[in-house]
Amino acid sequence: MKPSVLLLSIVLAPALLAGCSLGSEDAGGGNNVDDRTATMTCLQDAGVDNARLVGADAEQKIVIGDSADAPRIKFFLTAGEAEAEQFQGRGEGAEQIGGTLLYVGDGSDDQLEPVEKCLADL
Repeated sequence: MKPSVLLLSIVLAPALLAGCSLGSEDAGGGNNVDDRTATMTCLQDAGVDNARLVGADAEQKIVIGDSADAPRIKFFLTAGEAEAEQFQGRGEGAEQIGGTLLYVGDGSDDQLEPVEKCLADL
């Protein structure tokens, strides 16, 4: 085995093993539909009134605001699945919170704070 491949394997092994806690209660995620509904309710309760569900049922996301680069939330069954999305290069510009990826886009700190809290409470 080449030294560079071995080094890469050693570096990535802990990150990949972190996703193995799929059965634990703190793995994040769960039923995507329930998580989306709970998040929408939390956002409305927190005064984030410009959040909306977008997309087909299986791939539905929450988009916050109307700008071209509005913050959006993508839901996964587990935190490991969300982490894998980032490893595969599809999570650039996203913050992983449990079983979700929050693509911050052009969202301000004030706009994103209640969103992060709602996602952390899932």
